[in-house]
Amino acid sequence: MRTLLLALFIGPAQVLFAQPSGQRYTAEEYIALWKPVALEKMKQHGIPASITLAQGLLESGNGNSELAREGNNHFGIKCTPDWTGGKVYHDDDKKDDCFRKYKNAEQSFEDHSNFLRRKRYAGLFELKITDYRGWAKGLKAAGYATDPKYPEKLINLIEKYELNRLDEGKEWAYNKSASEPKEPAKSSGRKGRAKEDASNTVTIGAGRAVDKFEGRIKYVVAKKGDTVRKIAEDIEQMPGLVAGWNDLSKDSPLSEGQRVYIQPKRNKSKSAEVHRAEAGETLWGVSQRYGVKLKKLAQYNQLPEDARLQAGQQVWLRKPRK
Repeated sequence: MRTLLLALFIGPAQVLFAQPSGQRYTAEEYIALWKPVALEKMKQHGIPASITLAQGLLESGNGNSELAREGNNHFGIKCTPDWTGGKVYHDDDKKDDCFRKYKNAEQSFEDHSNFLRRKRYAGLFELKITDYRGWAKGLKAAGYATDPKYPEKLINLIEKYELNRLDEGKEWAYNKSASEPKEPAKSSGRKGRAKEDASNTVTIGAGRAVDKFEGRIKYVVAKKGDTVRKIAEDIEQMPGLVAGWNDLSKDSPLSEGQRVYIQPKRNKSKSAEVHRAEAGETLWGVSQRYGVKLKKLAQYNQLPEDARLQAGQQVWLRKPRK
């Protein structure tokens, strides 16, 4: 929270810090943090601040995605042949897709603006700065995203958080209480804000019960016929992010009762140091069981990510002691 309060009192050109380890932002905190930068880019480049912030919220999971944390990439912009900057690799449309990596997050916002100044997006700048709906639909039409519901998701975020006020020159005030449940409530069966009941069980609007593994990593349980894409749609998130958080492809089949994380797994286990493999177990299965990133387990144990384990095999769940 100290980082957020600091950002509210400094100029946008000074917001160059990296996100503190372990700190997770709500949507309101993300907006308050990056609103000055989005407004500055709107003034410099003519891109609605509402669109910039909505894309940042959606593409980076409120700035909490692994890509945002490791690469300061808030807009999911991939490497192109003319890109000479840093690179970071994550599974998206294909395994180990190349994404741009920045020295700080503000560079990501500037590159996002420059990216949209390309010829393919030229038609967007003929729209009024207040036409956020036209911009959202135009981004999809120009090929920014493959998700057919991309415009709808941007528009929902803009209207939910009233980001269009910024395009109109009005003030947007950070209100912490807006992100907190006012009273216990059950799911209405509609998509939207998550609600919390008296037992602290969170339910997403589409009827998805959200639990926490070891009290720290949010997940949902797959239902019969579920897919990564279906779960991503229900939680209003990008399929590539949900797939990446679970070391799966966007089209991977899911088993009924399977745990599906809806935020990044951790670098090490909280509850155990070593796991003894069961017959037929895979390294990926251990990763899901303990909520540890697959690539970290592979490093700790000097195994390939698709390794099949022998019964009784020792698997380190954190960096081995020397």
